[in-house]
Amino acid sequence: MTALGTMLRGFRTFATDVVEGFLEITHNSFALIGLALAFVVITLAARDDLRQAGEEQLMTWLRERQVEMVGMPIEPEASGRATAANPKDLPKPQAAIAFWLSKKYRVAAEPLSVLVAEAFEIGTRAKIDPTLILAIMAVESSFNPFAQSPVGAQGLMQVMTTVHTEKYENFGGHLAAFDPVANLRVGVKVLQECIARAGSLEGGLRHYVGAANNPDDGGYVSKVMAEHLRLLQVASGQNVPLTPPALATQATPQALPVPLPPEAPGPSPAAHDKVALFDGL
Repeated sequence: MTALGTMLRGFRTFATDVVEGFLEITHNSFALIGLALAFVVITLAARDDLRQAGEEQLMTWLRERQVEMVGMPIEPEASGRATAANPKDLPKPQAAIAFWLSKKYRVAAEPLSVLVAEAFEIGTRAKIDPTLILAIMAVESSFNPFAQSPVGAQGLMQVMTTVHTEKYENFGGHLAAFDPVANLRVGVKVLQECIARAGSLEGGLRHYVGAANNPDDGGYVSKVMAEHLRLLQVASGQNVPLTPPALATQATPQALPVPLPPEAPGPSPAAHDKVALFDGL
C-alpha cells in the first residue's frame, strides 16, 4: 500500500506540474500576442502609410470574399458612374420634355433627364435654344449614345470624331465620343461654329449635316425644325402627340414616269450621306 500511495502521489505531482506549466505557457503566449498587437496598433497609429496599406488589404480581402459569396463582381460606385438622374428633380418644363422624349424614343427618362438638363445649361451659355439641341440629338441618333453612321459620325449628336478629335482632348481623348455628356458638349460647340460660319440657323444646320454645298439636304433641316417646334410646345405645357399626323394616309397624286432617251454615262454626283459635321472646322 505504501508503494501504491507513493506512486499515486507522484502521479498527482506530475499532473499538477504539467497543468501549471501549460497554464504558464498559455498565459505567456497570450501576453506575447497582446504585446505584439499593441506594437502593431502603435506602429499603425504612428505610420499613416502603413495604416492605409493595411486598410486597403483588409478591404480587398473583404471584397474578394463578398464576390465569392455573390458570384459576380461588385461595384458600389457603379451608380455614381451612371448618366442618370431623377426627372422629378428637374424644373417642370424640362421634366415634361424628358418624359415626352422617353415615351417617343423608348429611352429611359432617367438618362434623358441628365441630357435635358445639360442641353439647357450649355444652350444658355452657347446662346442656342436647348430644345434645338435636343431636336438634333433626336434626329441624329434617336438618343442612342453608341450610334455610328457609315461615314464615322459617332454618338448622340453624330460628331465626326476623326475630324474633331482635338475637341475631345479636354474629355480625355476621342473615346469620349461615346460619353453622352461629352458628345453633347462637343456637338454643341461644332453646331455653334456651323451657325457662325453660315450666318443663319438653317444654314448652320445644313453645314452641320454636311449638306452646305448640296442642293438637297435630304429633309434634314425640316425634320430638326419640326422636332424643335414640338419640344417647344411640350415645354410650354401643351399636349403634343408622340407621332405627328401621317401625311402618307392621304392620297397624293403620283406623276407617271415619262421615259427619257438614254444619256451618255457621266460622273455621278456624290451621294448625299449624313456626314453630321463638315471638315474644316
